[in-house]
Amino acid sequence: MNPNMLIRVAKSAVAAVAAIYIAEFLKLTSPFSAALMAVLGIDMTKRKGMRSVSVRFFASALGLLVASAAFQLLGFQIWVIGIYLLITYPVLYRFKLQDGIVTSCVLMLHLFAEKSVTLPLIGNEIALLAVGLGTAAVINMVYMPNSFRKLEQIKIQLEETFAAIFIEISAHLVDPARVWDGAELLAASDKLEQGIASAESAAENALFQTDQEWLRYFEMRRQHFQSIQRMLDLVSQVYQSLPHGQAISRLFVDLSEDIRVPYYTGKVETNLAVLEREFKSMELPVTREEFEARSALLQLCLELRTYLGVSKALKAKKSDRVKEPEPVNEI
Repeated sequence: MNPNMLIRVAKSAVAAVAAIYIAEFLKLTSPFSAALMAVLGIDMTKRKGMRSVSVRFFASALGLLVASAAFQLLGFQIWVIGIYLLITYPVLYRFKLQDGIVTSCVLMLHLFAEKSVTLPLIGNEIALLAVGLGTAAVINMVYMPNSFRKLEQIKIQLEETFAAIFIEISAHLVDPARVWDGAELLAASDKLEQGIASAESAAENALFQTDQEWLRYFEMRRQHFQSIQRMLDLVSQVYQSLPHGQAISRLFVDLSEDIRVPYYTGKVETNLAVLEREFKSMELPVTREEFEARSALLQLCLELRTYLGVSKALKAKKSDRVKEPEPVNEI
C-alpha cells in the first residue's frame, strides 16, 4: 500500500475513535455518527483537509435546513427522502458543495429516525457535525508527512539523469555510430512526474505559506525536459562526426556539470556565443550530407540557447543569489 495511504488510514482511525469518545463525553445522541464525519473529513494534505471539512460543514448545515423544512411541510414519509435528495443535491452541486452530500444525508436520516424536528435535536446534529469534522480538522493539522527529504531526493536523481542524457548527447556528437537505449530519458520523465506531484502536495501542506519554490523548480525542469526532447530529435539527424559537432559536444559536458550548480553561471551561454561566432567563419558545407548535419547542429545550438534561456529567466545570477532553505538549481 502507498505510504501516503497508510498515513491516511492511520489518521482516519485516530480521528474516528477520538470523535466517538468526545461525542460520548458530551452525551450526544448517535455518537458513532461523529466517527463517520471524522473519517470523511480526513484528507491527504492540510489545504485539502480544510477544504473538505469546510465543504462538508456548510453542505450539512444547508442539508439540515432543507430536511427540517421538508419534514415539517410534507411529513416523515419515506418518499420525502427522495424529494430531499432531488432538492439538495442540485443545490449543493451548484455551489460546489456536492462532496458534503453524505454527511448531510446522515443528519437528515437522524431527523427522519426521530420523527421530529426540535431545537434540541438540531442542536445535537450540529454538535455531532462539529465534533466529527472538528476532530478531522485537528488531526489533519497535527500531522502531515514532511516531503522535503523526498523532494530533495527526487531533485538529485532528476539532475543526475539529466546529466547522463547530456553525456550521451556529447558522446553521440563525437561518435554518431554510438548506440543509446534511451533509458535515462524514460527515467527523467518518471522522476519529473513524481517531482511535480510531490511539489504540489508540499504546497498543499503549506497552509499559511506562499513559498512555491519547489513548484517553480519542477516547472523549470519540465520546460528543460521538453527542450531536451527537441534536442535529441536534432541530434539523431547528425550522421557524421564534424568539428562543429565535437565543439558542441564540449558544451554538453559542461552542461552535465553545471546542472548541479545552484545558480546561473552563464558559462555555457558564453561558450556557445564564442562557438557561434567561430562557426560563421568556417567554410561552407561541401556535400549534401555535411549540409544536413551542420543544419541540424545549428538548430541544436538554437535549442540549447532556448534551454539556457529558461534557466536564465528562472534563476538568479551568482551575484544576486539569496540563501534559501530549499534551493533550486540553475540548469
